[in-house]
Amino acid sequence: MMDWTDRHCRFFHRLMTRRAMLYTEMVTAPAVVHGPKDRLLGYSGAEHPVALQLGGSDPAELAAAVRLAVPFGYDEINLNVGCPSDRVQSGCFGAVLMERPALVADCVAAMRDASDVPVTVKCRIGVDDQNPEEVLPDFLERVSAAGVTHFVIHARKAWLQGLSPKENREVPPLDYDLVKRMKAAYPQLTICINGGVTSLAQVRDLLAAGLDGVMLGRAAYHDPGSVLIGADALWGDGDGLDAFGVVEAIKPYIAAHLEGGGRLHQITRHMLGLFHGRPGARGWRRVLSEGVAKPGAGLGLLDLALDEVSRAAA
Repeated sequence: MMDWTDRHCRFFHRLMTRRAMLYTEMVTAPAVVHGPKDRLLGYSGAEHPVALQLGGSDPAELAAAVRLAVPFGYDEINLNVGCPSDRVQSGCFGAVLMERPALVADCVAAMRDASDVPVTVKCRIGVDDQNPEEVLPDFLERVSAAGVTHFVIHARKAWLQGLSPKENREVPPLDYDLVKRMKAAYPQLTICINGGVTSLAQVRDLLAAGLDGVMLGRAAYHDPGSVLIGADALWGDGDGLDAFGVVEAIKPYIAAHLEGGGRLHQITRHMLGLFHGRPGARGWRRVLSEGVAKPGAGLGLLDLALDEVSRAAA
């Protein structure tokens, strides 16, 4: 989720779940190779387990990016073959690569040769006029033959022309049954599902259907209090922090960020949905959104926003 799941967002999300794998924003291989490494690849050690998500279509360049990422200690490196954005299509990567499975296989083979870190692939069930019943199994077979055993499948087609990225997340119909059939057909592969999942109840149902994992994107961002707090129970772990505890726990991180010259908004923008659906949620969002622009805004703003929630719940 480009421009969303930055290091501040991931630190915030980690406070709500100790076990879920967190994914970075998609970073292009050329940016890693030619850009500022610490800014693009750096993160807090508290984020583990965390995966680096790369975009690219040049095997040599992807391998170079992986080698540069190795010292940063990521737990997984994921090749994104699912993003339908115009920005990634123009670079011949993302969902457009669903049309070129042989190239994807070459890419992941080069990435695996560059590091011992597990390489995974996020993909769609197909693009445009492709028949997913034919395309998806062929894609899985070709790419897994290159050594990848872990796939995250967004259970929608991507329409590369005619739909915006937002529409591509909503308009093409979901086909969970196809993804379930892929798991049944390829039991040796780790197959996780993505797309349209908005609750932990749905996660439990999909896991019970035999899938190996569920990736949540926008639901985890917009309603983290519902889908991340309590998620560790899926692993049998006990209760962690509640939403109020999360706010208290992130204060030292925010204080350090501000002392280092950072801006409050860079962190609090990711926290607006923490109380989604609860009394006081609107006041929480209003205080944070309006207050960050005021001179001297600091940790006290969080307390003012929490007061809105406390008063509404009283």
